Amino acid sequence: MTSTIRSPQDPNTLSNYNKFVTTQTTANFTIDFDEKRLTGNVVLRLKSLNDAETKTILLDTSKIDIQNVSIARESQHTWKLLPPVEPYGSALEITLEREAQLEEILEVNIAIQTTKDCSALQWMTPAQTSNKKHPYMFSQCEAIHARSLFPCQDTPSVKSTVDFNIRSPLPVVASGLPTGARDYQPGKDGQPGTLLYTFCQSIPIPSYLFAIASGDLATASIGPRSTVVASPEELLPVQWELSASMEPFLHAAESLIYPYAWTTYNVLVLPPSFPYGGMENPIFTFATPTLITGDRANVDVIAHELAHSWSGNLVSPSSWEHFWLNEGWTTYIERRIQALIHNEASNSPHFDFSALIGWHALEDSIAQFGPAHPFTALIPNLKGQDPDDAFSSVPYEKGFHFLWHLDRLLTRPKWDRFIPHYFRTFARRSLDSYTFKAELLSFFADDPTASSALSTLDWDTWFYTPGLPPKPQFDTSLADVCYALADKWESDSAGFEPDPADLATWSSSQTVVFLERLMDAPKPLSKEKVKLLGNVYGFVSSSNAEVQSRFLRVGLRAKEQSVCQPTRKLLERVGRIKFVRPL
Repeated sequence: MTSTIRSPQDPNTLSNYNKFVTTQTTANFTIDFDEKRLTGNVVLRLKSLNDAETKTILLDTSKIDIQNVSIARESQHTWKLLPPVEPYGSALEITLEREAQLEEILEVNIAIQTTKDCSALQWMTPAQTSNKKHPYMFSQCEAIHARSLFPCQDTPSVKSTVDFNIRSPLPVVASGLPTGARDYQPGKDGQPGTLLYTFCQSIPIPSYLFAIASGDLATASIGPRSTVVASPEELLPVQWELSASMEPFLHAAESLIYPYAWTTYNVLVLPPSFPYGGMENPIFTFATPTLITGDRANVDVIAHELAHSWSGNLVSPSSWEHFWLNEGWTTYIERRIQALIHNEASNSPHFDFSALIGWHALEDSIAQFGPAHPFTALIPNLKGQDPDDAFSSVPYEKGFHFLWHLDRLLTRPKWDRFIPHYFRTFARRSLDSYTFKAELLSFFADDPTASSALSTLDWDTWFYTPGLPPKPQFDTSLADVCYALADKWESDSAGFEPDPADLATWSSSQTVVFLERLMDAPKPLSKEKVKLLGNVYGFVSSSNAEVQSRFLRVGLRAKEQSVCQPTRKLLERVGRIKFVRPL
């Protein structure tokens, strides 16, 4: 029989996923808040991709306490942890009694408990939560942290269905459809009782999208197929913030691509220590509380995470080197959603305005790495690297600009025919940049005009050259008013009297662009102007972290003492990396 062994493509996994592939994962865990650990077992259903060529299964692990490994058909297998290969952890080597046959199914049952060094879990005491009543736990597995939760093939190349069976004294959320809570067990020695919370993920997902959270949680509807989950005292403000946008966002995305595949789309608003704007865990996006501003100014974060329901979650990159296929596509779709929400077609000031803000972020990332740094290439070489070290706006914004270039090169009507084709062709699969290229060329092979346009594309330059891509011509109409006001603040000319009405008709994003213009000015504002800026426009007391953090950076650059205390308070209140690192 012919072997179907594939060459491994992901340099950031120790698993031999080219010889065995996980098709189903069952996670049976008990959450122990006192000991800050998960205990239980995981059952991996592995399919052999080789025909009697190996007896060895290799799985990714990192700082897990593995207690036992059993296989349904065997009693004489052996297992051991291999020496660590940092930053990738230690491979779990399982040696079978005999070589596996092609497409033979093995059920590997691994008893484990997590340790204090588990990088995927964050534990919070009651004092660290908003109502100070109960502890809280949530996971963050992207990029390669799932291996610290349970042994797995921790690569986006491998996608499996997942059943979650999570026992906890507090409500649980997971990246699957809820199938109920049952089997109450009374607590012992004064401990609270527990329920078994179950979830089913029937669409195959990569390990980095495995997600669980547990705490004092309440739920409210934000649409016909959407709910929000948050701490009880925060539920009503959060519900109001999101309810007006959720279904319009879904309809806009579906009109661009095709119907939403995951049944329901829900949002879990996490405690302030969550380091990201959002994490696109299927069915339940994990979101930062900084999107809650009381004026719906930052709900575009949800448009981005929703877009991941197609790009990243349904169609995944085969490795972190091709991460732009995840985030570049998602950023592009997010901006198309924004344009559709504003009823804009080909001429789209809001699309361009968001792209202009993204260009600024891309310039910042490339300046921090250096323009020749390999991490600024669209396809970086991550062999021996921790993917987290390469994390930046580059895959988001450089990936976006590549797709936007294709959009304009092919023309919008033709490009829009390719978008749903692409997401249908690779749904529930993982691919690399070269497969994307081949599919694009194949799709337009019978269109002489499109093929001619694509023949002019320098693929190698786009894929491998570090630094900024060619800067496009932006529609700057929404930005020009921001620049004009910033120029008045920078100028020392008499006659300018700032007034709250200056910003009255602006979006939150326009205020951000205005402040970033002041941040990038050749010289800092005077201390007196910083005080005036904060007082007139209310930046010091703003509930919008996007705005307040940038104002504080303007003040810190000017060495204005009055912003130090608000900066300290923001850093104590918010854990989002986007705000913490610059301050």
